[in-house]
Amino acid sequence: MRKSYLILLGSIFILSTTLAQAPKKHSSSESYQLLEKLNFLGSALYIAAHPDDENTRLISYLSNELKARTGYLSITRGDGGQNLIGTELRELLGVLRTQELLAARRVDGGEQFFTRANDFGYSKHPNETLRIWDKEAVLGDVVRVIRNFRPDIIINRFDHRTPGSTHGHHTSSAILSVEAFDIAGSKEAYAEQLQTLSPWQPRRIFFNTSWWFYGSPENFEKANKDNMLQFDIGTYYPMKGLSNNEIAAKASSQHLSQGFGRVSERGSQPEYIELLKGDLPEDKTDLFDGINTTWTRVSGGKAIGEILDKVQANFNFKDPSTHLPELMKAYDLITELEDAHWRAIKTRQMQELIVAVSGLFIEVSAAASEATPGSTADLNIELVNRSKANMRLVSVQLANGRTDRRTIELVNNQKTEFTLQTQINPNTTYTSPYWLAKKGSLGMYKVADPDLIGKPETPRALVVSFNMEIEGKPITFDRDVIHRYSKPDKGELYEPFEILPAATASFKDKVLLFTDVTPKEVPVTVVAHKDNVEGEVELKTAEGWKVDQSIQRFSIDRKGEAVTLNFMLEPPTGEAEEYIYPIIRINGKEITHQLEVIPYSHIPKQSVLLPAEVKVVRLNLNRAGENIAYIPGAGDNVAESLRQIGYHVQVLEPEQIQQGELDKFDAVVVGIRAYNVSEDLKFRQPLLFEYVENGGTLVLQYNTAGRRDRPYEELAPYPIQLSRDRVTDENSEVIFLAGDHPVLNFPNTITKKDFDGWVQERGLYFPNEWDERFTPVLSMNDEGESPKSGSLLVAPYGKGHYIYTGLSFFRELPAGVPGAFKLFTNILSIGKQDLKKKPNIKG
Repeated sequence: MRKSYLILLGSIFILSTTLAQAPKKHSSSESYQLLEKLNFLGSALYIAAHPDDENTRLISYLSNELKARTGYLSITRGDGGQNLIGTELRELLGVLRTQELLAARRVDGGEQFFTRANDFGYSKHPNETLRIWDKEAVLGDVVRVIRNFRPDIIINRFDHRTPGSTHGHHTSSAILSVEAFDIAGSKEAYAEQLQTLSPWQPRRIFFNTSWWFYGSPENFEKANKDNMLQFDIGTYYPMKGLSNNEIAAKASSQHLSQGFGRVSERGSQPEYIELLKGDLPEDKTDLFDGINTTWTRVSGGKAIGEILDKVQANFNFKDPSTHLPELMKAYDLITELEDAHWRAIKTRQMQELIVAVSGLFIEVSAAASEATPGSTADLNIELVNRSKANMRLVSVQLANGRTDRRTIELVNNQKTEFTLQTQINPNTTYTSPYWLAKKGSLGMYKVADPDLIGKPETPRALVVSFNMEIEGKPITFDRDVIHRYSKPDKGELYEPFEILPAATASFKDKVLLFTDVTPKEVPVTVVAHKDNVEGEVELKTAEGWKVDQSIQRFSIDRKGEAVTLNFMLEPPTGEAEEYIYPIIRINGKEITHQLEVIPYSHIPKQSVLLPAEVKVVRLNLNRAGENIAYIPGAGDNVAESLRQIGYHVQVLEPEQIQQGELDKFDAVVVGIRAYNVSEDLKFRQPLLFEYVENGGTLVLQYNTAGRRDRPYEELAPYPIQLSRDRVTDENSEVIFLAGDHPVLNFPNTITKKDFDGWVQERGLYFPNEWDERFTPVLSMNDEGESPKSGSLLVAPYGKGHYIYTGLSFFRELPAGVPGAFKLFTNILSIGKQDLKKKPNIKG
């Protein structure tokens, strides 16, 4: 059976109205600020563990006030966190949060770096963190970034001297930073890096301290500050019309998936950093005191500095292009510097400044947003010289090595347009995050090319070089190919230009559950990424799983269209967990990818190629009840997981909860962090309690403590106190405190084996205090900690049951963990034991 339909790959991502790919257009004041940064030869590297850990106030201050080249090294990409704006978790969340960091850096002026460490979830001690991460490998990555970036100053967000006092990732980031500071300058440490890099010893390393680390402002006031530097990061920038804190707030607010949107701040604000190693500046308000940050730092730089100092002192804000002759002279001198590091950095900065002061517009827009290896792409070229400078285009160098030679005088404010066609190399690598190309481990991503380690994203596949002459001197500008288009209701839109396979396959669900031996139809959707695609799909299955017709042919006429092939899959008789995957064969080439697109308005559209696979689970499962209401919270896939096992699930927004509306449901489930993200839900709480009192079952999944907390009377009918208690070891032993309780016995018998195979954690934000009418069902703890008994609390209320659980069902159900399904089904079935012999119990 086949089903064809058109997937409007372009239009369904209309919300991606980001300007991230748009050419930067500078005002005169912005051009002047570029000149200031060009004239400063100093670098600072901020180091922490995750996206949103960085102090954007300090990064902005370093970049915008001091004019330093500033970087943020996030040890992880935040893959193990939660997502407040969508359902992306794990690898896809890491991609989203990577782009949020890049968006933040576009605001505060910093650069972004990463290691290969995988955020495997919350860790309570750096010993565990560094064991799972592979400390030597991640330390090597930190050393690599330091040798690449060559910071004069390193600033740690966290304290390496306080293990166990905060998230293990936090302390580990500081431990790694301090160790890397000591060895980055050694020729013996990570000697294999020295084939392409040179040793580098930073001058100073600091800890970005504050009263928070001392327990209270009073304690911090009493602390000895002889080894600290203090400066005001609340400075106002007249040329920007913004204070440093306003810029920082906007940067932090890019972390939307973590709920870090915040109001801006103004006014004076002190910042403190404590010297850990290196020399203490004599001027304790100047981080770079004693470090030469002028052009005399590099051989041959004095003449460059003299030119640029003169331009800066006499900058023409009305017509900055008048400085082009001097800037081109300085550019020539920069390209001749012996110091390769500063030559590369200052060449890029000077090129950006020349474009800014001249108003030079260069854009390469592909006619489509994607292409396949071996295909051709039509490129629309636009150049405008918006100055009176003598400027000409000499040639265009395409990504395939072909040079298009044409001499075009770029006359003031006259648009030059032409079209080129380029052949994409058949061996061009597909567009996708490089760290996801190979399957990694729990704590580490695998990266085959060491030159990619540290980079925030995969370099673009198609880059066009424009060889030009300005004021008679040669200069080259590189531009990534983008796709620019418009929508009547959105205006001008930009998207990245992607290289994709000829076709990709996908499953509707990430997990397929079989509660009996009845075969299920497994739809495999094949999407064409070019016209006229023909081939076959083979569904590869594991032992014991049978498919009626393992190979099916397909034909798709137009790019963007899709065809769905349905395979009938029969499970084994016994319980089993396996993976099945499709192989697309086109002209002798095999493709095993699925395409995941992440579209949000605050980041560029992301195309992520992952293995096309689906987990298939055969489990013996009984359930009582049919109809479930699901009230969404911060974003999860629990509702769809419940549909997989036969429940009829209706998603209800808080405003849809009306009196009597819930009576038709066997249970009501509230999504994760619902009370943290919904202001309206608290007003519907009396209706939820009324539903329980009348005989219903209400299941409340975890909410956070410490952010927008709700008092207990809004969460539960009896007193309950949320805490930050959590069990991060997904293999920790689970003790049954109430072994005869219905949630452990009906309609499925729960054993300790049902807690095998859990992913990332047991649970989080357990209550630590509750009314005696609650029954704690389970106890668990991480190594070396006291037992935690608040993961699953059940209380009768009226004729029904109220249940609060911090168990991470939002991770376990989408991951297809059999025991989690059995336990959650029992939770939903509570109060229905008297139906044990009735037919609505299914297996």
